[in-house]
Amino acid sequence: MTTDPSLDRYSRQMRFAGIGEEGQRRLLDSHVTLCGCGALGTVLANALVRAGVGYVRIVDRDFIETHNLQRQILFDENDVAENLPKAEAAARKLRAVNSSVTIEPVVTDIDLINDASVKLGKPWVYGGSIGSHGQTMTILPGQTPCLRCVFEAAPAPGEAGTCETAGVLGPVVGIIASFQAAEAFKILTGQLDRVNRDLIYIDVWENITRRIKIAPLHGKVDCPCCCRRRYEWLEGEQGSQTTSLCGRNAVQVAHRLPARLNFEEMARHLREMGGAVNFNRFMLKFTADSHEFTVFPDGRAIIKGTSDIDKARTLYAKYIGH
Repeated sequence: MTTDPSLDRYSRQMRFAGIGEEGQRRLLDSHVTLCGCGALGTVLANALVRAGVGYVRIVDRDFIETHNLQRQILFDENDVAENLPKAEAAARKLRAVNSSVTIEPVVTDIDLINDASVKLGKPWVYGGSIGSHGQTMTILPGQTPCLRCVFEAAPAPGEAGTCETAGVLGPVVGIIASFQAAEAFKILTGQLDRVNRDLIYIDVWENITRRIKIAPLHGKVDCPCCCRRRYEWLEGEQGSQTTSLCGRNAVQVAHRLPARLNFEEMARHLREMGGAVNFNRFMLKFTADSHEFTVFPDGRAIIKGTSDIDKARTLYAKYIGH
């Protein structure tokens, strides 16, 4: 075992034969982008940073609300009171956990992951959970089916549920995210032969565990993404700038601007209209027409009090003016 003091904090991890000193040094040299920092994302971020992944970029569009605290392990009541975006709050917590890791918070929306993975040849680990069940699979471009291969040919069990109708149990979040983290460690240490090639499905309430053989789909289905090389999400054919947020009675309107919003000027204008406004450098909040608006510097807004996309667009135009 090495005597390098810079690696002391990882000594127990390096004692595991699958990692060792060489694997640990690979982790320290690794770069990871974490797409979303909610329930799964907070567990994943915590695992990656504690394991010594050298550079972690955390991308998330949202801010913290009290109902997140039941399952999103990096956040607390102070983060809610400070109106912090999830990416920023997570970065602050994680820097205190491991100051040797570089953490880059990015407050923006992201929904192009599978297309970007296949086009750039970058591995990624998919995970999702709802109610008491969840699923995960690892995508190695050119070696395994991509996400569209699997979901267009054989949708995952329980896919029809939503967080509004089914809720989310914290334990299944921890289990799925831990599987994802283990897969990330295999990829980052260069041990692709150890990567899971199945879709793993777990229901912690019904005591069900399944391994669904998806490897035979590789190259056998007419996938728009990895077979025909049509990147419909990257090219704007799929996805929407306006999205109803599951279980929130809220709509996100993503209106990209060439420059960042001037919150001071915007607050002054809204106060002249008789509204109560508060803001920090991360977001601006105000209430109007019985709806709560949360506006981000890039022009995105989350409008609470409606799930009607057309109404949300009208409210956005009326109060934000773009």
